[in-house]
Amino acid sequence: MNETWRDLLLAPGGARGDMAPPAWAKTVNVLIAITVLVGAVSCCLVFLDYNWVWGAVWTRRGELEKGWLLTLGISAAALVTSLAIGFVLALGQRSYFLPLRYFAKVIVELVRCTPLLVLILVLWYGVGGVFHVSDAYRLVAGILILSIFEGAYNSEIMRAGIEGVGKSQIESARAIGLTRAQAYRHVIVPQAFRQTLPPLVGQLLSLIKDSSLLSFIALPELTHVAQQVNSDTYSTLETYLPLAFGYLVLTVPLSLLSRWLERRFHYET
Repeated sequence: MNETWRDLLLAPGGARGDMAPPAWAKTVNVLIAITVLVGAVSCCLVFLDYNWVWGAVWTRRGELEKGWLLTLGISAAALVTSLAIGFVLALGQRSYFLPLRYFAKVIVELVRCTPLLVLILVLWYGVGGVFHVSDAYRLVAGILILSIFEGAYNSEIMRAGIEGVGKSQIESARAIGLTRAQAYRHVIVPQAFRQTLPPLVGQLLSLIKDSSLLSFIALPELTHVAQQVNSDTYSTLETYLPLAFGYLVLTVPLSLLSRWLERRFHYET
């Protein structure tokens, strides 16, 4: 087989694929995959028995743009809050104070075992109804609910990262006189951060997609706006194709960033 074709078609290192292929080979194969997928979807849409009417949706593009921006804002705010909640819960699960440790564990397991939609409905209509939370705080409540849900998953990622730091590192920190707080700050957290950063970025992808469920409490984010436009114009595909594209614009760069960070912070063990 010609060397050029071998580089294009076969992974270096054989079935193990433990060697990186040439950059040009990766680029060509990615472009081939994208072309095949786009071509397949385009063929399905072309041969679909559907009356395309883009005009009605085009006139509502401003609403879709505002919904996209709100989704971006919700995701950014929930990212910061969920990281803080996750870190607190991760430390709580490692606390010497047993009531705090098991309270954090119960919270994490309950949230992780509850579908997000159920959590949204229970907290907004249940807890929010008890405390008479007004519609003016709907956005804050939505961000908080999303942060609690994602924070439980972030907590497990962070806990695994912290526990992945070798005991010898912790013992060395204590041997040179560092307190528990100082050991976490100067030894444990920096190493755990290195290990958990790629999966945390990957978790952000789920956060962005999960924000679409906030449409059930009538937050005017992208999915809710798309549902309203669809109900008004009866242009289903013309509405939901831009909806899918809007989420891809947010998630694809983060997916690529997650893969780059995974390679950047990878080290042999």
